[in-house]
Amino acid sequence: MMNERLLFPSEPSVYHLNDIAVIRLEGPDAIKYLHGQVTCDVTALAPGQSTLGAHCTPKGKVLAIFRLVRREQDLLLIYKKELTDIQLAEFKKYAVFSKVSITDISEQYHVTGIAGTGTDNWLNNTVHGNANEIKLQVAADRWLMLSEKQPPLTLSLPEQPAADWYGLDILDGIPQLSKRTQAEFIPQALNLQALHAISFTKGCYTGQEIIARAKYRGANNRALFILQGHSAKPVTTDTVLERQIGEQWRGTGTILDVWQKQEQVLLSVVLASDTQHDSLFRVENDPDTNFTIIPLPYPLD
Repeated sequence: MMNERLLFPSEPSVYHLNDIAVIRLEGPDAIKYLHGQVTCDVTALAPGQSTLGAHCTPKGKVLAIFRLVRREQDLLLIYKKELTDIQLAEFKKYAVFSKVSITDISEQYHVTGIAGTGTDNWLNNTVHGNANEIKLQVAADRWLMLSEKQPPLTLSLPEQPAADWYGLDILDGIPQLSKRTQAEFIPQALNLQALHAISFTKGCYTGQEIIARAKYRGANNRALFILQGHSAKPVTTDTVLERQIGEQWRGTGTILDVWQKQEQVLLSVVLASDTQHDSLFRVENDPDTNFTIIPLPYPLD
């Protein structure tokens, strides 16, 4: 069995995340407008607080999963750059009716991950020169940091590959969408309710009716699972998985994200929510690969 701490450094380490977008919302209606667009409760955040959330289509399908930061004068959304074309177009569609401006300010910020044993203490005891740094805790000893590019950020820490940061996301059960999986799943199929990214008491927002129906009428039959295993060949989000049923193998699930180092593989996969945890998986028609389910770090409803 793969060591679940396989990717976790023994000391605070830095990951340069160049594929992250930073979107700013500002104006008198910014909070009200965003509150009516996304799954999380924007009005419940005080300045300096953050939360996970999702922006969905009217049919309740997730366009982007983001981290939201409320500041004194504006709101920041942090998520994968490759999602911005479709997501921002949808976001701005109704903004013309509100006093809010929505701007991609990614070029103004460095986005870095910091993780490793002792990171919480290191951040608490380290004073940085940039007053505009934003620190967001992802998990124990794991943080995202936003810092304005001027003055440049300098961290005297060992560097780790950005791919390993997303491997840690897989182990933490945090889904990452790509263009391929954009607008494919409702939030509950990505376990966002377990990550406190959905408010079921906030009132109306885009896609809310379908998302609420999935909760109260049991309309969702999929969930995010973590798979670990081995493959001598590269595994990608386009790879087709099969699950063993008796003596047969049948196609199953959608791979959201992959971490692979040599033959060791971690997968974030959307499967039928009733999938048995002792199920066996492989790459389509490849008996030399094998994957099993490992426990999520949080309970599901």
